[in-house]
Amino acid sequence: MLKRDLLELCLLHLMAQGDQYGYELLRRLHDVFPDVQESAIYAILRQLCREGATERYQGEASGGPVRKYYRLTRDGWGRYDALLKIWRDMRDAVAALGIQ
Repeated sequence: MLKRDLLELCLLHLMAQGDQYGYELLRRLHDVFPDVQESAIYAILRQLCREGATERYQGEASGGPVRKYYRLTRDGWGRYDALLKIWRDMRDAVAALGIQ
């Protein structure tokens, strides 16, 4: 599993918990992966939308710019499940070698 796939899995996992504000997704991922540039995370979000795995919508104005929210689609749930299986298989394979 490449880092990009891992970032995608993390984004999908966060959205699986409910609709997410774009900047909040960015902040949470950046806290865990500080070496990843914001532009890379937004590129993955855009790709997920283009592929139909997520939908983006605008929330209510909150005194500033209109917030963009993201949510999983049916295809997104399928992609999340597939990536989660790949992750678990890889984690188990590495653990079988004694790497923790």
